[in-house]
Amino acid sequence: MVIQKAEKPLVQKKEKSKFNIEDALKVEVKKETKSITLPHKDEPQNHFTDTDLQTEWNLFLEDLKTSNSLVYNAINSFKLNKIDEHGIEVCCPSEMAKSEFNTVSAQFFNHFKHKVNNFHIAVSYKMDTKLKKEILTKRKIFDKFAEINPVLNDLNDLMKFDFT
Repeated sequence: MVIQKAEKPLVQKKEKSKFNIEDALKVEVKKETKSITLPHKDEPQNHFTDTDLQTEWNLFLEDLKTSNSLVYNAINSFKLNKIDEHGIEVCCPSEMAKSEFNTVSAQFFNHFKHKVNNFHIAVSYKMDTKLKKEILTKRKIFDKFAEINPVLNDLNDLMKFDFT
C-alpha cells in the first residue's frame, strides 16, 4: 500500500467564520464613572421636616408602583427617618433589598434635595429584619386559627380542606 502525498497544501487560506470565539472574548469593557459633587458652602441647606420626607417618599413609591413594580415590591417596606438637621436614616430589611434601593436612590434623593432646597443631606443605612413582610398563605392563616381553636384541626381531618 502506497500513500500519495500532495505537492502543495490543499487548504490555501484560512477563512474566519461569522462567529469567532476569540473575537467574542476580546470585547472591550466599558468603565462607567460617576462624578460626585461635594456640597459647597454656597449651596442652600433649608430646613425640612420628617413629614416632608414621608410625603415625598410615599409619592415616590406610588410613582414607582406603576413604572417599576419589581423595585417597588423590594423597597416598599423601607422606613425613612430624619435623624438630625441634615441626616436621613434608611431602614431596610436585607442587603438584597438595599441593592435594589440603590438603583433608584439617586433619583429619589436628587428629587427630594431639590424639593426641600437642601443639598447637604447625608444618608445612612440601617438593617432592620423586623421590616420583612411575611406572605400569608391560606394554610398559614388556617394554622394561626387552629392554634387559637384546636377543634379546627379535627374539622380539617374530617372535611379534608384544600388550601391550594
